[in-house]
Amino acid sequence: MEIKNRQQFLVVLTIAVAALFVGERLIYEPLANWWSARSQAIAALRKQVNDGKLLLQREQAIRRHWDQMRTNTLSADTSLAEQQVLKAFDNWSQESNASITGLTPQWNNDATNYLTVDWRVEASGDLDTLAHFLYDIEKGPMAMKLESVDLTARDDTGQQFTLGLQVNGLALTSLPK
Repeated sequence: MEIKNRQQFLVVLTIAVAALFVGERLIYEPLANWWSARSQAIAALRKQVNDGKLLLQREQAIRRHWDQMRTNTLSADTSLAEQQVLKAFDNWSQESNASITGLTPQWNNDATNYLTVDWRVEASGDLDTLAHFLYDIEKGPMAMKLESVDLTARDDTGQQFTLGLQVNGLALTSLPK
């Protein structure tokens, strides 16, 4: 091979390698990144469509559950709601034989479409009685949630206990459809 042909070959080879390098950096990588981002966006959209289809299939069950939850909330009238809760606590204490020694409500107007009420409940009894009382509160249909539980022994043998509860209730002021 002659030197002139060899030089031309090396120049052409260098230009070809430079063109491949520039093409890879300026054309291939951006297109590959775009394609990858597009594939991820399509996968996310397919997942959203699938989630939407599942939601539509479960619509009736969700609506029934929401209607049940709405009917079990406390009344928006605070005095009526307190009567509901006092009656419920009275029923729960009678069913479990727990002695309620204190009930204190505190209403919170956190938003325009609902109210919350925090009840401080003091009860006493043996361990089985208080466990049954807690179970009744937790499993009751009312929109009440146990926030905190404090159990203290009242005697040296551990037969009598005092139960301190923080219970939250929910009252919807406007019922959306």
